[in-house]
Amino acid sequence: MAERRRTGALSALARSRAGGARRGPALSVGLVLCVCATGCAGSGAAAEDARAAADPVHTVRQAPGALLEAGSSQARTSMEMAAGGTRVTIRGEGAYDFRGQLGRLTVVLPQDPAGTPEHRPITELLAPGALYMKNRGAGVPADKWVRVDTATLSDGNLVTGGATDPFAAAEVLRGTRTAAYVGRTEVAGAAVRHYRGTADLALAARGASPAAAAALAAAAKGFATTEVPFDVYLDDQGRIRKLRQRFSFVGGQHKGTVAVFSTTLLYAFGTPVSVPLPHPKDIYAGRVAEE
Repeated sequence: MAERRRTGALSALARSRAGGARRGPALSVGLVLCVCATGCAGSGAAAEDARAAADPVHTVRQAPGALLEAGSSQARTSMEMAAGGTRVTIRGEGAYDFRGQLGRLTVVLPQDPAGTPEHRPITELLAPGALYMKNRGAGVPADKWVRVDTATLSDGNLVTGGATDPFAAAEVLRGTRTAAYVGRTEVAGAAVRHYRGTADLALAARGASPAAAAALAAAAKGFATTEVPFDVYLDDQGRIRKLRQRFSFVGGQHKGTVAVFSTTLLYAFGTPVSVPLPHPKDIYAGRVAEE
């Protein structure tokens, strides 16, 4: 069979040569164009990877700016905490306006050991310097919101709300000290470049937007360490598609340091986002009981 294929190929080649020089140059040009196109595509991807690996710290620090250019997106969050031999995961979903730094998330708390929900989902509104929560805290009327000044929180609301503010999470990357390009992969079907590194909260606070600077400065003082290890996945526009960060704090009744892993997924960029904030009369002014 292989011999017949070679014979057929040689016969076809002989017939093409019989066409003379008139068709030869065209065939050669076509081959040259084909090789050039393939080589250019390959070298282009290689060049992009080379640029990605050349200065990963600079590339990662630019990610918040790419989100501002995108304007808005849908978001999913998860927060995992392991303490006392127990691991809990809190999940959130919603949308975020990066330019206005406004977001709305529905946060679902973990189930009890019997498998039934312990709490109703919490609605969270994220705003510059503030966190609004509904269905949060015993004794709070169902139609009232609880408002928290994020600059007064020892973690700057990076973990308190059970969901890291997506833009605050991105702003942490402005404090990137070390980063390495890991390689290409996909996140939810989108082609991305994976970077791994460590950011410093104090450095991030100095480079953050005015609305986030105070909260990040509080986190730098409140966490057990200012170092935040991260894995970030950026698309071809430099936008964050996935960001996983590790925060460490002293765990109150638990001895030692508690690690919290926060994951933020961003997609559907450009989605219209409207986040009306509560009227002052709808904000609960009483004491919120611990649950």
